[in-house]
Amino acid sequence: MKYGFFDDKNKEYVITTPKTPLPWINYLGSNDFFGIISNTAGGYDFYKDAKLLRLTRYRYNNCPYDSNGRYYYIKDNETIWNPGWQPTQTPLDSYECRHGLGYSTFESEKNKLRAKMTAFVPIKDNVEINKLELTNISENVKTLDLFSYVEFCLWNAEDDCTNFQRNFSTGEVEVIDSTIYHKTEYRERRNHYAIYHVNHEIDGFDTDRATFTGFYNSPANPDVVKAGVSKNSVAHGWSPIGSHHIKVTLQPNESASFIFLLGYCKNKKEEKFEAPNVINKAPAKELIAKYSTDEQVDTALNELKTYWTNLLSKFNIETGNEQLNRSVNIWNQYQCMVTFNMSRSASYFESGMGRGMGFRDSSQDLLGFVHLIPSRARERILDIANTQFEDGSAYHQYQPLTKTGNLNVGSGFNDDPLWLIAGTCAYIKETGDYSILDEECTFDSDANKKATLLEHLRRSFNYTVTHKGPHGLPLIGRADWNDCLNLNCFSDTPGESFQTTGPSSGPVAESVFIAGLFVKYGKEYVTLCQKLNLDDEAKACQKEVDTMIEAITTHGWDGKWFIRAFDANSNPIGSHVNKEGQIFIESQGMCVMAEVGVDNGMALEALNSVKERLDTKYGIMLQQPAYTTYHLELGEISSYPPGYKENAGIFCHNNPWIVCSETIVGHGNRAFELYKKTNPIFLEDVQDVHRTEPYAFCQMVAGKDAPSFGEGKNSWLTGTAAWTFATISQFILGIKPDFDGLRIDPCIPSDCDGYNCVRVFRGKTYNIHVTNPNHVEKGVASLKVNGTVMPSNVIDPTLGEDTVEVEVVLG
Repeated sequence: MKYGFFDDKNKEYVITTPKTPLPWINYLGSNDFFGIISNTAGGYDFYKDAKLLRLTRYRYNNCPYDSNGRYYYIKDNETIWNPGWQPTQTPLDSYECRHGLGYSTFESEKNKLRAKMTAFVPIKDNVEINKLELTNISENVKTLDLFSYVEFCLWNAEDDCTNFQRNFSTGEVEVIDSTIYHKTEYRERRNHYAIYHVNHEIDGFDTDRATFTGFYNSPANPDVVKAGVSKNSVAHGWSPIGSHHIKVTLQPNESASFIFLLGYCKNKKEEKFEAPNVINKAPAKELIAKYSTDEQVDTALNELKTYWTNLLSKFNIETGNEQLNRSVNIWNQYQCMVTFNMSRSASYFESGMGRGMGFRDSSQDLLGFVHLIPSRARERILDIANTQFEDGSAYHQYQPLTKTGNLNVGSGFNDDPLWLIAGTCAYIKETGDYSILDEECTFDSDANKKATLLEHLRRSFNYTVTHKGPHGLPLIGRADWNDCLNLNCFSDTPGESFQTTGPSSGPVAESVFIAGLFVKYGKEYVTLCQKLNLDDEAKACQKEVDTMIEAITTHGWDGKWFIRAFDANSNPIGSHVNKEGQIFIESQGMCVMAEVGVDNGMALEALNSVKERLDTKYGIMLQQPAYTTYHLELGEISSYPPGYKENAGIFCHNNPWIVCSETIVGHGNRAFELYKKTNPIFLEDVQDVHRTEPYAFCQMVAGKDAPSFGEGKNSWLTGTAAWTFATISQFILGIKPDFDGLRIDPCIPSDCDGYNCVRVFRGKTYNIHVTNPNHVEKGVASLKVNGTVMPSNVIDPTLGEDTVEVEVVLG
């Protein structure tokens, strides 16, 4: 069953029923202020940090699901309903939700009254705008009561969920005219507050939740709305909310609009006020004045749409495949932007409290984002580097507001340092900006400990060099990319401690995956050194890369595939000698992407083993056979039931690694076949199975061992987005930024006649036309730039004017 359809012209997904298999969400905001909004108007807003500066509450694990949001109640005689259906769930005569790029609209009808609500965050300001339009499509005069509703979070979302003994006494609000000021915490900080405003004279208000709903009621059946009269309650502690009441009279065919603003306001730090609860309302008044008319709001929405049109014009394809065009041109790039902004912090699967910005995660997210706004990618790289330790290791996460390492998660994930090299090289390849390497970055956010970004990369590289185990393979530490593969938690030697942060001196676990990662991005670091004329360092680093390749092929090869790791007792993991977990996806993908074994047949053998043992109709499973019992020596991976998450789930994040690997060995047919399996746009017809949004990639899909085989989870915030975009744009379509220019090296299905691509690169627009007359899968027969045949398939970025015409013939 389908629950909607794609509107490519407007770059929207149109949902035609509120009863989707799961809440299908969208993201509002592009810079500092963000909102999550579901297809029933659920969700919440925050400024910069979903944990520390959350404006409104959301209840995870609630029943009914997707409770709390921005709600508007319409009381039409005895009928009470919401344009987004929740929370009253009154049956609607019609319903439509359109999720666009940075905005969502809801259009519903009930009893000859049409309601349209548009929600978005403007480009330049910290406010969510809700424009609600009511139209009387009956032949009679309608007299209505309109009530708004949001529930304020007391800023720190984690404390808001737990510290009731304090929070029940701290909530403070103030109401002036049509503006509700939420000033809890202002007494402490004296520099920030939230507003909830409507551009209309109000007939009443409420700011106390229990008064609005009734103490034993819920937002689904609030006392105030049922009575049609607000109680003008002012919250003192307990649970503050914002609700406006407006009486509306509409003649037949008459419309009225109302603009609601939920905004974050902050005074300048130097501003002080005599009374701690008296706020400076000037920032709020300034914000309200900018969005008080329909014309102002419509202009801001058009600016947002233009912003996205311009961003997406930087990479745009035209192929014979409508679904591929839709994915590449709109939704995949959009998700890359969202994931860059959010990392893994705030979604309907991430509470926004447990995680900040991931060191590994954000470095990978850059791969799909850097072409959109390179300046923000540059800033992010420096933020990440500033949290690194002096020995080259790193905090696993940092907080987006404070930009300091997350002490609760800590460090010890030994793949993290290498991802900084990956993200930085991706930025330099995209921009040619080597000056970023000269930027001074702190260690552990300590202003007294600084070095250039280049030195940070050097220490990232050398951290792996100096942290190897008995097989010459990198120490895994707490874990590598697979956070649930914890191999240092048990050994045969009672009382033996495991060294995870220094050179091997005892039983320690090693990672073949990190070895492949080191080879892949070690090669890029070598090239970087060569570009900087650091020839001696380049030679020394290349020697370390070669040594690692030897260690992989000598100790990391199991006969038909690459071993995953060695545990603390030097027992192989991901080997035919294991009863369960004999083959893992990660080491196959990363080692082949690093071109280990391409020349001697190992790579082809490994990919054949993946196809034979890990492939399913919904994608490639992480490992097989699934673990059926808990293994202390493996850690968390075996705590999941078979088929879920890291225990033989289909991890969509690393499926692209296999797709990239298939292109490296020239298998265009196989690469595109696999690409489609985890792409939600190609799964729209199995939505009752897949369940998550048909426009957003998942982190994982249940594997064949799971009762819910094919079911998606953890949509939106996943490295799947960036890796899939890099895979399709750089490896399949083959338009790949490189240090020396734009490399064209497609690997496509043999039945593809060709395609066109517009690619903005280093200030120039490349119109690329690829033809495949002989229907090959890989190989560039000729390449012309502005009619001139090129000696290689790398286009020198100095060639041509602002617009460059590129003709590529495969063969």
